[in-house]
Order: sequence, then structure tokens, then C-alpha cells
Amino acid sequence: MAGRRFLLGKDVVKGIVLVCLADALVGLSYGSLAIAEGFPFWVPMLLSIFVLAGASEFMFIGIIAGGGSVFTAAAAGLLVNARHLPFGIAVKDLVGQKHLSWLGCHIMNDESVVFGISQRKWFQRKAAYWLCGLGIAVSWPLSVMLGAVIGHWIPDTRAIGLDAVFPAILIALIIPALKKRRVAIPAAAGTALALATVPLVPVGMPVLFSLAGLLAWRNRK
Repeated sequence: MAGRRFLLGKDVVKGIVLVCLADALVGLSYGSLAIAEGFPFWVPMLLSIFVLAGASEFMFIGIIAGGGSVFTAAAAGLLVNARHLPFGIAVKDLVGQKHLSWLGCHIMNDESVVFGISQRKWFQRKAAYWLCGLGIAVSWPLSVMLGAVIGHWIPDTRAIGLDAVFPAILIALIIPALKKRRVAIPAAAGTALALATVPLVPVGMPVLFSLAGLLAWRNRK
């Protein structure tokens, strides 16, 4: 009986597996796009292993491929990953201690945090957090590597829509949240600001200006 209490429910495990598969599809897109944009193989591979954050990695290669500087790309990536600060507070009891704490922090991402904090009991939260985090830590680099290989064989990844995979997945994820006014209003304001600044600022900067949309809801109160 003592061992069973650490088991996660089948629905939770199934959800984690599906999320890892979805991330793997995004990794295929990322790896192939990076190669198609002229990046050497080692760039997406190292980023996928040491950064392990899909959104910031996509943004990094996208900004540089569009003519932006490395510093702008790095700043944008760091800003996107700033959400990990509150994440760390939420899962501080799940990342482990001493020797494993660095790994526990490294596998912290949107998915592992969500699965971790959504469980009722502490040992289930920790099990879900680590299972999801390690699953993505393995599936993401492997899929990026496969995507990079595929990218060498495809003359134009945009011709088959690989460049649209990541934005499509993000849109699908945020649509339910947009039903709430407190989310829809800042999102709409941020989008408008980003579009308005496109012809005025360097590549990669509009996304930074879009964060000002967060003030829209506060001003509305």
C-alpha cells in the first residue's frame, strides 16, 4: 500500500504523455526551421538541451533570422522566460534538494508546473512535476535533432506549413483563456501595440512592447 500512494492516476499519466508528444511535434518544427534559416546544427541542439524553453528558442532564432541582433534576441528570450520566477515560487517544494535541485529547476516549464501544482497530495505533485519535466527534457532535444535532419531534406519548410505549427499550437492553447475579459482585453491591447510598433522599432522589439497590454486591465478597474 505504501508504494501505491505514489502512483499517479491514468488520466494524469496519459495527459503527460500527450503533452510530451505535442512538444515533440513542435520540436520537429523548431529544428527544421532553424536549419532552413541557415543556423548550423549545433545551435538548435545546444539551445534545446541547455535552454529547454520552446517559446524563447523560437523567438531567438526568429529574431536573428529576421535581421535582429543577438542581444535583442537574447533579451526577448529572457523576458519570455521571466515567468519562471513565479513558477519557481510555486514549485519550490517539488524541485528537490541538494544534488538534484539543479535538475529540478532545469526541467521547470509551463507543462511540468501545471501538472505539478494541479495534483492534490504533495507526493503526487512531485511525481507529476518530475515525470512531465523529464519527459519533455528528453522528447524536446530528440525531436529538435530529428527536425534538424528533416530540415536538410526539405528545401522550403514553409511550403508544407512547418512554420505555422508553433503559432497554431499557441493559438489553440490560448483560445479558451480568451473567453475571459480579463485575459482578452490585455491580449487585444498587446496585439494592437505590437502591430503598431512593427514599422517603428527593430525586429523582435514589438513583442516586448506588447507586454504593455497587461496595463489595460488594471487601467480598466
